[in-house]
Amino acid sequence: MKANTSLKRTLGMQEAVTITVGTVIGVGLFTTGSQIVGDMGSMVILATFLAMLISIYPAWLYGEMGASLPFAGGTYKYAQLGLSRSAGVLAGWNFIASLVAVTSGEALAFAFYFKTLFRSLGMELPLDDVTLAMLPILLFIGTNIYGTKFTGRLQNAFIYFFWGIALIWALAMIPGIQMPHYVVLPAGLEDMSSWSFIGMVAMIWWCFAGFETCCALGEEIRFPEINIPRALKLAPFIVFIVNAIFQWFLVGITPTESLAALATADAPYAEAMAAAGILGMPLILLALGISVGGDFSTLNSSIAVPPRYLYAMAREGSMPKFFSKLHPKYGTPWVAILFLGLLSLILVKYPITFVASVSLFADLFYYIIGIAAAWGLRRRLPDLNRPFKAPMVAIGVPVSILIYFVMLTQLEQDAIISGIIWCLVGVVVYYFCQKQHHGITEINVEELTSHTPDPTPAEREAMDKDYKFWKQVTAAFFALSLLLYLIPSVF
Repeated sequence: MKANTSLKRTLGMQEAVTITVGTVIGVGLFTTGSQIVGDMGSMVILATFLAMLISIYPAWLYGEMGASLPFAGGTYKYAQLGLSRSAGVLAGWNFIASLVAVTSGEALAFAFYFKTLFRSLGMELPLDDVTLAMLPILLFIGTNIYGTKFTGRLQNAFIYFFWGIALIWALAMIPGIQMPHYVVLPAGLEDMSSWSFIGMVAMIWWCFAGFETCCALGEEIRFPEINIPRALKLAPFIVFIVNAIFQWFLVGITPTESLAALATADAPYAEAMAAAGILGMPLILLALGISVGGDFSTLNSSIAVPPRYLYAMAREGSMPKFFSKLHPKYGTPWVAILFLGLLSLILVKYPITFVASVSLFADLFYYIIGIAAAWGLRRRLPDLNRPFKAPMVAIGVPVSILIYFVMLTQLEQDAIISGIIWCLVGVVVYYFCQKQHHGITEINVEELTSHTPDPTPAEREAMDKDYKFWKQVTAAFFALSLLLYLIPSVF
């Protein structure tokens, strides 16, 4: 039997959106992102809006690169072709670190809210947080090995379940909303320095990090030259909507005297509801939606995506070759999935704040490389077919790099040191793999892109209709999320 040597294109724009958004909406929103509400109150919307703004242009850059170079591994390959081989390895290595950390952090968040679910039902689970966090990681290691198409279907189910439960929860919360909470700001906000504010924007931005996730699945997305840019145009706005609306509810239900306590809460939404005396079914809905919807969608996608980077790096000799093995039946990079899943199991033993800092350093570092790669590709491969082109690259790229570098400098010292050590480990592994394999095995760009046929007229019409629907719904909820914050200031 001939071994599988290529990935299968089974995902459409819907999966590109839900996998991307599912990677992002989870641990950041329900833990560290919510903790910022304790420091900023309703002014958190400003930090969230700025986090969206600094995500939009890089998302366009990734839309351009993903459409023209639909490779597994995303930033790894873009940086390798646009900058250098070592830059590609550093980008891919840090992307892997980021999402492995997200996986472990998300699993811990799942444990917090899943226990809350059972407590709201009058039961106490006889498992500690670490053990409980390991269970969904093991589950999604298995489902991701089983197949990409199955992973995509699970992702759609988790995302739609989360949105459905979130809508019911929001309706149940409306009677508990207190409008005065939106105009009473935390006492310490007046003394907040500009650098402290930048640090908080950086932590909120972590709720957006991963907006280019679908690029890592470039070899598994159908019609990537169309679907990848469309997914990336939508993703920052969808992430903003979810964050802004959930933050609005969190501010509205939290008693003023309990607001500051959110800054250190493990499960801010559950603690806010308990402080407001909102228990019973609303708390059950919250815990169910977050744990089975939000957390599962992030775990599913964050276990699915990093192995594609490791797979892409391994098949070219930048990482040990055995990581490039595909399952003979399911066509998934099962060795890479298993290995990175085991790393996530180890990392769940660390505090979620440390995990978040490690992930944030890796995110900012590989985005800086990825943004620079977009400019490098314009210079090195000027004739590359670009179905979508980001505007004003000469201005947008250096400005974006500067913004992300400033955020990087505001991280905790331990996170920066851990990130540097991780980079050094990656360089050492890359060096020995190069020596063993006598250099990198290059993949022909034209050969790979030629395997992405154009859609039929009927397929294109269906895709356009689907995209139009997504745009209209996104625009409507974007306007609603802004309006929610304006109403209290007017009345």
